Amino acid sequence: MSTKPRDVQTLPIGTDTTVLRSRSWSRLRFEIEYALAKGTTANSYVIQADKIAIIDPPGETFTQIYLAALQQRFDVKAIDYVILGHVNPNRAATIKALLELAPQITFVCSNPGAKNLRNTLENQDLPIMVMRGEETLNLGKGHDLQFIPTPNPRYADLLCTYDPQTEILYSDKLFGAHICGDQVFDEGWESINEDRRYYFDCLMAPHARQVDTALDKLADLPMRMYATGHGPIVRYGLIELTKAYRQWIQQQASADLTVTLIYASAYGNTATLAQAIARGITKAGVAVESINCEFTEPEEIRAAVEKADGFIIGSPTLGGHAPTPVQTALGIVLSTATTNKLAGVFGSFGWSGEAVDLIENKLKDAGYRFGFDAIRVKFKPNDATLQLCEEAGTDFAQGLKKSKKVRVPSQPATNVEQAVGRIVGSLCVVTAKQGDISSAMLASWVSQASFNPPGLTVAVAKDRALELLMHSGNKFVLNILQEGNHIGLMKHFLKPFSPGQDRFADIAAAEDTESGSPILTDALAYLECSVQSRMESGDHWLVYATVDNGKVLNKDAVTAVHQRKTGSHY
Repeated sequence: MSTKPRDVQTLPIGTDTTVLRSRSWSRLRFEIEYALAKGTTANSYVIQADKIAIIDPPGETFTQIYLAALQQRFDVKAIDYVILGHVNPNRAATIKALLELAPQITFVCSNPGAKNLRNTLENQDLPIMVMRGEETLNLGKGHDLQFIPTPNPRYADLLCTYDPQTEILYSDKLFGAHICGDQVFDEGWESINEDRRYYFDCLMAPHARQVDTALDKLADLPMRMYATGHGPIVRYGLIELTKAYRQWIQQQASADLTVTLIYASAYGNTATLAQAIARGITKAGVAVESINCEFTEPEEIRAAVEKADGFIIGSPTLGGHAPTPVQTALGIVLSTATTNKLAGVFGSFGWSGEAVDLIENKLKDAGYRFGFDAIRVKFKPNDATLQLCEEAGTDFAQGLKKSKKVRVPSQPATNVEQAVGRIVGSLCVVTAKQGDISSAMLASWVSQASFNPPGLTVAVAKDRALELLMHSGNKFVLNILQEGNHIGLMKHFLKPFSPGQDRFADIAAAEDTESGSPILTDALAYLECSVQSRMESGDHWLVYATVDNGKVLNKDAVTAVHQRKTGSHY
């Protein structure tokens, strides 16, 4: 992890317009969207016309360095407006500091954002301009700002701002990426496609329907760039990224199965768990309809539950109870969902966690089956908890697929399938560890890919738990199994593991690598590898990695291979 100090990078990006990129080279917090651990930027923008507006000041992590950079370049006391693409408690420290410097500031946000802001600052008298989509804000010099509400269940107050003078869309959460670097713009944008896709899968995929609606609202605006809330500003790859969003949304819409994920979140922790569970579901090829029941009408909840193949309910515990919106949603579920729908329950709490027990017992009494054991998380989730939630989501999706699968009479494999099944590859176990997270999988789709540097490819199914640890920059160990003693290891890593279960219990392994990835001591050989890139290949990711180190542990043994009977499944 980088030891570079946090800083603020400042650059003009348009007429009267400047970006201040508060940069963190290491991961900021425990949330699934930051799992690639490539740092991030919190992008804030200043339009200095006849009036001065700040768009999206950063959170408290950057308050001091951001204000210092701001004061070096602008008359902070003359700021007229602070425009908030979304409101969260993390921004409170920066907003309070700006108010102390410029008490005359008027805040601009959506209607839900106004409520959140007043509650966050515990100040009901704040001067706020509420933007519902029809209003404009004239800063002078042609900067006549337009506002487009783009809400989704995770960010009910999401608001995009468009400046026709510069043709810049301030897109807040849309089109971002959590990656820190020196590039302000996205020149060479192909190199960060993986990061943008991962960001979409974590934050946007569970809200694909709402994101599609947002893109429709923005479609007719002439744009030169997306001024994102995180990562590089989108200029060079704007058309391609917009098309990619549409394509990724369509992938969600075309899924055969759908899960309705209903939750409320008091302090953001339950929402974080929901995000991790949703990520696990979508990576397994099942669509998610995410619903924040605090901001959703009962009829919309009822319709989503009716059409879904399964449902999951998440709740915080407040005063020993589930919040009223969750109780209302639970009542709708019990009166709407047939008992053949798969169910799940999760929640976070500070002390006792009664809400999860209440929901679980109500669903049990009604006769529902559960796709994973109820998840109870005390206080803020950590990396291990998020891994458990993601794996639980994947288990839920796989259980749903199994229960909905149409059984057809078994037929002999075709000639093509038999031929493909004869592709011979070394039988290996891939092991990886990052911080407190570790995982492993059996792999036979492994091939050498390059001589200089020595490199290989390994195919990883999208719904594998290990997939999270196989992104660019990650390290892993390829343990090559030996003929004659591979059966035990093969059976061990082929069996299903419960979410969060230790894959290496009762397995002889050593952590002698720089990354801490386990080496199986009964393997024929091992290779320590670094992921360089990966390519989406149907239901798998094709991962290319270079070899950093390796050793043959038994020079007299023979490599184990696996010949499949068919090329259409394992």
